[in-house]
Amino acid sequence: MSRARHMLPVWFFIGVLLTLYGVIILVTAISELSHPPAVVLAKYHAGIWGGILLILVGGFYTLRFWPRKGKKQGRRI
Repeated sequence: MSRARHMLPVWFFIGVLLTLYGVIILVTAISELSHPPAVVLAKYHAGIWGGILLILVGGFYTLRFWPRKGKKQGRRI
């Protein structure tokens, strides 16, 4: 009656967190477009670019390490 245990890779959770943080940063940066902060480099919209980058990297990790049933997780010691 032994059932195979399925472990999720930590990279899957890191990808989900990066994607979530990217969405939060992107939404915040878009809402700041109407009232830009008084900083020197505000014209480059770093929050928008950073949010997009986090969404892309997080999406890559999430899709790459998505849990699959038929995949072996490695050797047992």
